Amino acid sequence: MKQVLYIAVFLLSGFGFSQNMTLFEQGNALYNDGKYDDAINKYQAILETEVHSAELYFNLGNAHYKLNNIAPSIYYYEKALQLKPNDTEIINNLNFAKNMTLDAIDVIPEVGMSKVLNNVSSALSFDMWAILSVCFVILAVAMFINYIMSEGTKTKRFSFSLAFASLFLMAGSLVSAFHKYNLDKLDNPAIVFAQETKVKSEPNLRSEEAFRLHEGTKVQVLDTVENWKKIKLTDGKMGWILAEDIKLLNRF
Repeated sequence: MKQVLYIAVFLLSGFGFSQNMTLFEQGNALYNDGKYDDAINKYQAILETEVHSAELYFNLGNAHYKLNNIAPSIYYYEKALQLKPNDTEIINNLNFAKNMTLDAIDVIPEVGMSKVLNNVSSALSFDMWAILSVCFVILAVAMFINYIMSEGTKTKRFSFSLAFASLFLMAGSLVSAFHKYNLDKLDNPAIVFAQETKVKSEPNLRSEEAFRLHEGTKVQVLDTVENWKKIKLTDGKMGWILAEDIKLLNRF
């Protein structure tokens, strides 16, 4: 019975892959013919099957860009970039789409040790830092054992030095791992989808207007109160925006 179930699952997954490939190719053909709305419908049909890829998001971004849909094009380019962070084509197209936005928001530069720690921690994922920490622990233990077992002075000195260095690197990896975890936890970006929205000083319509944002602007979501989201801009400004006016990037 289990064998029959496994075969059925395999066949269904194969059928789904084939169907999605057909939809993807149809979407590409429609895009090449200039039928961007129809191409978007094909790509969206793939997303509805909970299949995600950088190529799919990239093509969705391109189709929306051709239709001058600012917020959706930026949103899908950002989604593609999450899956392929160093892809130059995605980055270039995202920059082109950002040029269509109205809001010019400054970026507060990082300085000092905070900048160094953020850059180092962001170089690897949390999992990779954790694996490195384990590797350094194993190396340190091996070197301490070698230090105890060896008789030569040079070997003992080398083993002790390498063990000490491994412990130091292990501590650094652990710090980077936990800092990366905190960075990822705090990173909750969203794109403004409303053509224009009023950002309030408090999470209610009666509060004072802090500033206004327009479609395509990227924000960081800090908190949620009912149907309001507390956001922060790259220039440090903060306020409350209606949840329906933005779309979170970290949700698939």
